[in-house]
Amino acid sequence: MPTMDGLIVVDKPAGLTSHDVVLKIRKFLRVKKIGHAGTLDPLATGVLLITVGQATRLFPYLSGADKTYTGEIKLGQATDTYDSEGQPEGPESCVFPEEKKLLEAASSFVGEISQLPPPYSAKKVNGQPAFRLARKGLKLELNPVRVTVHRFLILDYSPPLIRFLVECSAGTYIRSLAHDLGQKLGCGAHLSALRRVASGLYTEEEALSLEKIEELSRNQDYDRFLIPLDRLLPDYPAIWLDEQGARSFAHGNGVSLRQVNRASLASSRHQAEPIFRVFSERNRLLGLARFEAGSQVFRPELVLKAGSTD
Repeated sequence: MPTMDGLIVVDKPAGLTSHDVVLKIRKFLRVKKIGHAGTLDPLATGVLLITVGQATRLFPYLSGADKTYTGEIKLGQATDTYDSEGQPEGPESCVFPEEKKLLEAASSFVGEISQLPPPYSAKKVNGQPAFRLARKGLKLELNPVRVTVHRFLILDYSPPLIRFLVECSAGTYIRSLAHDLGQKLGCGAHLSALRRVASGLYTEEEALSLEKIEELSRNQDYDRFLIPLDRLLPDYPAIWLDEQGARSFAHGNGVSLRQVNRASLASSRHQAEPIFRVFSERNRLLGLARFEAGSQVFRPELVLKAGSTD
């Protein structure tokens, strides 16, 4: 079996938790070290990034990317989970706003906003997921978080249903966005459908179903679904080290500019961020480094092992 280090772009079906998907792929691949980058609720479908082997160490960089969603919001009824799986809260409304008022309300959520996570979420409260405490009937005091909504587009409005597209920063709760929209409109609302169509550079077009991944795994066609380490984080700048520099970096030491054979600084949304992918002459990803302008040295941010961790 080849080295199992890389990324799988899964098209998550409805009804499964993100952890359920991890367990299934762990069974397909017979590899222990597997995780996911960016939780999707059981109700949601779409792009879920699954990290395998050493790719799990890139979690902060993969999960921190912007996300794009499409979905449906139902006006007229708030729920305790902020989605269609929860219990109704308050009386149901049959009076819905005009489209102009809806568009104005949606636009008010664009930009950097303060958002309360849903009571039933994986957000930790005193070390425990909020949903576990909520199920016990405990009153939660969740702290607001700052998130950024780049776009909140209303694709169709057929009261009580709204079809939408949202582009947002990592950590944005679309359920909270739906709930808050209902509060602003004064009629209540909850999320009735959600699909993640993109996570960073990875889109639904390249996402594979669990059935397809299982089939490819059975045939050992790993290269058809496992994106190798050297192709991950392509929007980060990169440097290639000479043999001595690569050896030094692998031992956790900083490397100087003279040990860099070449660099790729092509247009990147991370160009202002002084974190670089670090490669050997043979194009093996060695890890990540932070460039210190003052000393002109690349300091290791993350050093990957030479082989698989399993």
